[in-house]
Amino acid sequence: PPLSLLYHGDEVECPCCGATFRKFMPTVRPMGPNTANARCPNCGARERQRHLWLYLQHKTNLLSDRLRVLHFAPERTLERKLQSLPNIDYVSTDLERPRAMVKADITDLPFPNAAFDVIICSHVLEHVTDDRKAIRELYRVLKPMGWAIVVVPISSRRSQTYEDPSVVSPVDRERVFGQSDHVRIYGDDFTSRLEEAGFRVRVEDYARELGEVRARRYGLRPHRRPHLHVCAKDA
Repeated sequence: PPLSLLYHGDEVECPCCGATFRKFMPTVRPMGPNTANARCPNCGARERQRHLWLYLQHKTNLLSDRLRVLHFAPERTLERKLQSLPNIDYVSTDLERPRAMVKADITDLPFPNAAFDVIICSHVLEHVTDDRKAIRELYRVLKPMGWAIVVVPISSRRSQTYEDPSVVSPVDRERVFGQSDHVRIYGDDFTSRLEEAGFRVRVEDYARELGEVRARRYGLRPHRRPHLHVCAKDA
């Protein structure tokens, strides 16, 4: 039977598709810990995508204003939501994913200065060797008075980002950075990396703002990183 029937119920709700279930599905990693109550059985949205979509819906002008949006490494669930908005001029980009509209390297984007009102970049920079150059490119292509949401995994135990360019093999990166295609472990100094490029940054924990009851309803864990780094480019 379809997964949505196996999880039939009304204890949790996916804000991305509106479906309800007794619980969300676990995510299973070949290496590393599994995560319970994480993935929507209907649309596949993970916790971080549900968190981001709720924030975009309720705390930004994404659904109301005419905006040109650049979406990096498009997750299928968010991609569909954004493409369905009639007020959005949507552009997706990735270096490898075939369905992305523009094939591009985030450190050398083929877009002119000030080309986009909004940038969404979730779980990308931890894969990029020169992340500072990538962040400068995000700043360059964002319009003055535009905003960007940047999400990366951040270790609550680190004040400083840990990098070691000598760690190159997938096996060693899995051991050192926790995932075979990660090149660093971000710490609390991530905000300063964004500010170095010129962004004005605030860190949002929207799951906490929702409160425990509503957060559990959407399968979110308040106080759990990653939070959303909301980056503004001043005029």
